[in-house]
Amino acid sequence: HVQLVESGGGSVQPGGSLRLSCAAPVASFYCMGWYRQTPGKELEAVAAIDDVGSTSYANFAKGRFTISRDNAKSTMYLQMNNLKPDDGGTYYCAVAIRGMYGGTWFCHNRDGIDYWGEGTQVTVSP
Repeated sequence: HVQLVESGGGSVQPGGSLRLSCAAPVASFYCMGWYRQTPGKELEAVAAIDDVGSTSYANFAKGRFTISRDNAKSTMYLQMNNLKPDDGGTYYCAVAIRGMYGGTWFCHNRDGIDYWGEGTQVTVSP
């Protein structure tokens, strides 16, 4: 069993920034990523990264969010800039150990995820 631990959530004003971290001590993986649950919406993928650093983003995240991973620290990050009130919610990190297709896009489908973190709360309000 792999335990994923998120941190870095908090409360910011619109236009502000946050960096989320996910301690993900996995020896190997196919891809990992961030999901979010915002009020009134279903759980949705935000961004994903594979074991060689390729990345992919949901449309709403492009240009504002950056996913990265520090392999030496076994930690994944999500840098979020220009945050909007609609970005508020619970953010989860997720890991797919064995992927089947699509590179990082495999991690945009929750059915492929093997492990989930417990989530970290992000609030964006004036």
